[in-house]
Amino acid sequence: MPGFLRPLTRAVTYTRGAHLLIGSVIAWVLAMVHPGLSRPSYGMWLLVLADPIPLLVLVAMVPAVRRAEGLQARMMLFPGPHARVEGGQDDPGVSVAPSASWRDRARTAVWLVLRVEAGCAVVLLTGQLMGVVFASLGASDEPADSDGLILPVVRGWAAVPVGVVALLAAFATVVVAGRMLAWAASRLLGPSPAERLAAMEERTEQLLERNRIARELHDSIGHALTVAVVQAGAARAASDPEFTARALEAVEETGRAALEDLERVLRVLREDEQPVSGRPALTDADRLLQSARASGAKVDVEVSGPVERLPGPVSREGYRMLQEALTNVLRHSGPVPVRLRIAVDDARLVMNVRNALPGAAGSTGRGGSGLRGIRERATLLGGRATTGPHDGEWQVHVELPLK
Repeated sequence: MPGFLRPLTRAVTYTRGAHLLIGSVIAWVLAMVHPGLSRPSYGMWLLVLADPIPLLVLVAMVPAVRRAEGLQARMMLFPGPHARVEGGQDDPGVSVAPSASWRDRARTAVWLVLRVEAGCAVVLLTGQLMGVVFASLGASDEPADSDGLILPVVRGWAAVPVGVVALLAAFATVVVAGRMLAWAASRLLGPSPAERLAAMEERTEQLLERNRIARELHDSIGHALTVAVVQAGAARAASDPEFTARALEAVEETGRAALEDLERVLRVLREDEQPVSGRPALTDADRLLQSARASGAKVDVEVSGPVERLPGPVSREGYRMLQEALTNVLRHSGPVPVRLRIAVDDARLVMNVRNALPGAAGSTGRGGSGLRGIRERATLLGGRATTGPHDGEWQVHVELPLK
């Protein structure tokens, strides 16, 4: 089939045509009342197009109208890959959220006016073209002006090719108008700045979570496999049954710990449907402090600034960093006194965790995967984190920008 006839076989051509037709209905309903459609003049046709505008602007002020228009546009202008749309995609870039600002309402009003006016224009033009088709093929013997036709009607031997051209022109009008309306929908009904920010925040959270899961799996499983390989090789080379038993016991304990870590990570993956807003943030830090105190640590806390106003990603990642810092204290130093300082201002979040060193072992300056994870989280958010001995204590210092 020739390329220019391909749109005739695509469902999207007809769903877009229906969308245009539905959009023009309100104009025709109003035209029945004023000015009426009995032999309208050109001025009356302009009035038909202008009458719906005040009503459309008023309707666009209702927040739910944007959601309804977005759903219609998704279903009829972007029906998806099954309709064989060129460059079709699952996400057409049309929002289905209600209007959240006056800017959203203004864009919805422009969309409604454009949809109605485009629908009326397409109906009038295709009506003229189809009238020419029927008149050229002899379906009507009345004069063209009595049928309301503006386009000329050709009789005789040229009637058939003219009718075919007029029919193709009618289809081309629907195809072109449908594509233009789809383009306009993605601009006028597309996500607002607030929705784009929320989507970016969600994406940032997903990337951070994936990075953390990959890091934990690498550290846990990689460590377990390394221990197992080394111990198995040593046991095979040794001829001491007691050494072999100890090596197998070490492999068993390491494997069991790795399985526990794997189960915990898989549990996180199974809970991937949990919304970002439902995940713990710095405002939920009390649960971490209670857990640390229950383990015997004496935690002194000082908080300044509006922690509850922190951006979502910063607050949630701050919670994870604090969790890693307190876990590191309990794992390497035991139940020692801990000082926690959290300061929030207009530009940044500063979090400082300090604890007494457990002795020479604590002064190596070497951090585990938890401390490395803190530094990676801070870097992903555009901040910085330092960990290590400071003034005779172990310190985790985090600074995250808020803008």
